[in-house]
Amino acid sequence: MTASAPDPGTAPDPDADRDVPDTDRDPGPGAAPPVELSARARAVLALERRPWAGPGAKERAIREELGISPVRYFQLLNALIEDERALREDPVTVNRLRRLKEERRGRR
Repeated sequence: MTASAPDPGTAPDPDADRDVPDTDRDPGPGAAPPVELSARARAVLALERRPWAGPGAKERAIREELGISPVRYFQLLNALIEDERALREDPVTVNRLRRLKEERRGRR
């Protein structure tokens, strides 16, 4: 019996061809830790944690500190609040943003 021939009695793994890593599975002992958030993602969360004095201050900080437009910032932020890594990094901020998103959705 050769090692390269598949066993006809086993079903193929449906996840074998996936390009996206399955982050819900337990990697087991000795496995690499899950990919961490990027520096930009951490900076977005840090900016979102801060209180803002008045209108325009947050938008100015987004442009000056992150070097991106406010529109791009909010696109990144909306993607981040759905990312489990962001939840592990900053659960208070992410859960607050998820609650606000649900409240807005409920008003529509």
